[in-house]
Amino acid sequence: MLEVRGLQVAYGGIQAVKGIDFDVRAGEMVTLIGANGAGKTTTLKALTGLVAPAAGSIKYNDIEITALPTFRLVELGLVLVPEGRGIFGRLTVQENLELGAYHRKTGRHDGTVRADLERVYQMFPRLAERHTQAAGTLSGGEQQMLAIGRALMSRPKLLLLDEPSMGLAPLLVQKIFETIRAVAREGVTVLLVEQNARLALGISQRGYVMESGAITLSGDAAGLLANPRVKSAYLGE
Repeated sequence: MLEVRGLQVAYGGIQAVKGIDFDVRAGEMVTLIGANGAGKTTTLKALTGLVAPAAGSIKYNDIEITALPTFRLVELGLVLVPEGRGIFGRLTVQENLELGAYHRKTGRHDGTVRADLERVYQMFPRLAERHTQAAGTLSGGEQQMLAIGRALMSRPKLLLLDEPSMGLAPLLVQKIFETIRAVAREGVTVLLVEQNARLALGISQRGYVMESGAITLSGDAAGLLANPRVKSAYLGE
C-alpha cells in the first residue's frame, strides 16, 4: 500500500531524513519507533505533503504521491493524526469532527456524515457529552480523542498517527490504543509513530527503528521486542 524509497528531507543545511526505505502493506499495523529528533515526525510530514522531500519516491497504492498536495492525499484516503493533535480550539467538538468530512463534498446534514458522527460518538462517549463545547477547553486526552475522531471522519484507508500517547495519563493511553487496535481490526491500515516502544510494538505486526534520520533496524514486532539493542535503548532493560 505504501512504498517509500530513498526519502530525504532537509531543513536548510540539516538533513533530517537520510534516504530511508520502508513499506506498509494493506491491512497491517506498522510502528516507527525512535528517540526525540530521530526524524519520525518529519517522515510523516513528508508522507502527507506537509514538507517537501529533497529526494526519493513515495508511492501509495502504486500512485506516485511525492508531489501531491495534502488535501488530495486525504481524498485518496491517506490521513494524519498530527503530533500535538492540531484541533481547532475555537470551534466546537462537533464542528471539528465535521471538518474531517469536508473532502466528501456533502452537506453537514448528509446521512453518511451523520452516521460517521454517531460512530465516533459511540467510540468516544466523552466527545458526545461535550459536542457543543469549544475544543480548546477539552483536556489533553479528550483532544487526542477528538483528533482521532476527526481523522476517522475522513474515512481513511491508511491512518498515520504521530505520538498519540504523548502527555496522557496511563488510563487514557490504554483507551487510545484500544481504539487504534479497533480501527485496525475494521480494516484500516495503520502507521504508528510512538515513543512508547513497548506499547507500540505490542499492538503492531512489524516495526522500524529510526535513529538520526536513518532506519537502523526493522523486522516483525516480536523480534524487535526481543532485540537487545531495542531493549537497551527503548525498553529500559
